[in-house]
Amino acid sequence: MKNHPPAEIRNFAIVGHASCGKTMLSEAMLRCAGVINRMGKIADGSTVSDYHVSEKQRQISVSASLLHLEWAGKKFNVIDTPGYLDFISEGLGALRVGDFALVVIDAHHGLGVGTDRVWNYASGYGLPKMIVVNGVDKENGSFDAALKTAQEHFGRHVFPLSVPVNAGPGFHRTLDVLRNEVVTYAADGSGKYTEEPATGELGERVKQLHNELIEHIAESDDGLMNKYFEQGGLAEDEFRAGIHSAVQKELFIPLFCTSAENNIGVARLMDFIAKYGSSPVDRKNVPAIDASGNATEVKLEGSETVAYIFKTMSEAHFGELSFFRVYSGEVRSGTDLFNSDRKITERIGQIFLLNGQTRENVPSLGAGDIGAVVKLKDTHTGNTLCSPKHPLTLPKVVYPKPNIHAALIPKVKGEEEKIATGLAALHEEDPTFLYVVDGELHQTILSAQGELHLEVIADRLRRRHNVHVDLEAPRVKYRETIKGKGESKYRHKKQTGGAGQFAEVWMRIEPKPRDTGVEFTQSLVGQNVDRNFVPSVEKGVAQVCTEGVLAGCRVTDVKIDFYDGKMHPVDSKDIAFQIAGYFAFKEAFTAARPVLLEPIETVEIRIPEDFMGKVMGDLSSRRGKILGIEAEGAFQVIKASVPTAELYHYSSTLRSLTGGAGVHTETFSHYEEMPRETAEKVVSEAAQRKANHDNHNNH
Repeated sequence: MKNHPPAEIRNFAIVGHASCGKTMLSEAMLRCAGVINRMGKIADGSTVSDYHVSEKQRQISVSASLLHLEWAGKKFNVIDTPGYLDFISEGLGALRVGDFALVVIDAHHGLGVGTDRVWNYASGYGLPKMIVVNGVDKENGSFDAALKTAQEHFGRHVFPLSVPVNAGPGFHRTLDVLRNEVVTYAADGSGKYTEEPATGELGERVKQLHNELIEHIAESDDGLMNKYFEQGGLAEDEFRAGIHSAVQKELFIPLFCTSAENNIGVARLMDFIAKYGSSPVDRKNVPAIDASGNATEVKLEGSETVAYIFKTMSEAHFGELSFFRVYSGEVRSGTDLFNSDRKITERIGQIFLLNGQTRENVPSLGAGDIGAVVKLKDTHTGNTLCSPKHPLTLPKVVYPKPNIHAALIPKVKGEEEKIATGLAALHEEDPTFLYVVDGELHQTILSAQGELHLEVIADRLRRRHNVHVDLEAPRVKYRETIKGKGESKYRHKKQTGGAGQFAEVWMRIEPKPRDTGVEFTQSLVGQNVDRNFVPSVEKGVAQVCTEGVLAGCRVTDVKIDFYDGKMHPVDSKDIAFQIAGYFAFKEAFTAARPVLLEPIETVEIRIPEDFMGKVMGDLSSRRGKILGIEAEGAFQVIKASVPTAELYHYSSTLRSLTGGAGVHTETFSHYEEMPRETAEKVVSEAAQRKANHDNHNNH
């Protein structure tokens, strides 16, 4: 493929809610352009962009795929992105390097929460949008309802450029608003079409829409508006010249109808993208930070190379691949570029244009283009590569914080190091999941964007790094505290051959306000205990506070006063007072009406109104308390406080309760006292775990 100048390149991400037809739309584009001879199917795992093992198994996209084709003299770099919000990082990376977003809406289900989310992200990057209403051939689809919802939701700038003539099964004809024509598509999936002038009722309808479109474009520009009033309309060439700029300003958001599965409506969408879609020239200056930390700009026509890595991927048949966009200069095989984030030089190896897993070797890529390079030493997602003489850094994608957690349990002894190496490699590839070895829980905790995301990470770990792991619910960080006052006078005495041990500790304890921690004080008077032993007693108390008394959980919100005691001139020593402090505190704690506290999360759930009853019912079964409900466009937002222990696998439940339309976030809020029967269960589980551990150690 020849090197295209920036004005001839169209970089765009296909985004939208899960299962709205993004992958099939990209497949249809490849078919129209002759890149493939026949379209694959999701069910057969034969599409170009869903080629990973996990995608074929689950029949959904989990990774963004890079595709390219030529159409009407333009080069399209298409990024097909997953719809599940578990894999939102893939969509964010794609939008970061795109010049516009192609937002797909399902004609049957309409807008999903995922549609809203990607729309807002695209707006955050200042990207214009085009909308595709897909699945117009489905029996229960409604183009008119989808168009109406899109206009209500995204504003009156949304305007249809193609309208179905025979929606429903057998759909193959559209009204083309730009050309005042009826377009009839071939039934063989080739995407080929014939055109004829619209007549009769269709002619009337398309003429009316065409005139509305001219008004719409005139409104987007003062100069055009003046001409429109002076001339009583706009000449066709004036109106067409205004379309590109109206799309850029988002004063016009074109909407198209398609059946991607049957390749109906796709070719004319591609014609529009080729003629009016954004190119790198529309975003020719991008902000950056120079080596001194000052704001600067990268210019598209600059001679120095600047490229941004928006995705890294490790595949058995590819090795390590880094996907990049060139913002200035060119990236050429065999040259050295500087990684400004890691302060290292990278030798650029083979450069590829990709169509899913098919790759085409090219010697270089110019400004505005997108491709992939193999085997960079230490360059990862979000890094900038640039000319060593002019180091600068492009802004990184900010990913949403993960809010679903699972414990990673090794099934085979001795694989800990392989697991740690594997997790580090996977995190470099996908920064939206985090992992931590939790010292309090003695578990490795994975945190991800959703349960599907957790499963995919565990799958990759098993497959690529050959380790044996399971995911299970992480232990909950319960806390122990007291509701009353307690005291103890504990004597520790040990007499063996030689020096003995002696210490007596008198202690009072009382509750402190919630979330104020543990406070150790001493109010010793007189000479009964040498002040040197105070730190020893405190050490003993600290040990109990870490180990717990009731259920092996940390102690909190307790004030301790070491007020008196006794010592022996020879046998009293540090260890004796540590032991006495340890048991004195345990005794006092047990006498002070101890209770368990549990962590509470604030949960925010965004759902279509129809599902309110089901979701509220489920929340109350999880001991949830509703804090408030607000309407947000077509969605309801429920705020609730729910115990952490009740939220494992919640996103799967929410997905099945709402047919995939609901999303939620969780944020830690506070600790509160547990109901007695729940607490008793936790205490007996902890006792069982301790007994198992002791048995294991004895054998």
